[in-house]
Amino acid sequence: MYTVYILYSAVRNKYYIGSIANLCDRLKKHNTRHHGFTGKAMNWELKYWELLPD
Repeated sequence: MYTVYILYSAVRNKYYIGSIANLCDRLKKHNTRHHGFTGKAMNWELKYWELLPD
């Protein structure tokens, strides 16, 4: 199963859409300093998620 999710950053006033097999681990990475779009803000909030079959 995969999870499709939408995050929102109030600091950047941006949304991010993604999909992943392990949402909990991915959310942790989004909220750490790393290279990439979501690494520039550490306040991403989960706004929506949905489980989908493979």
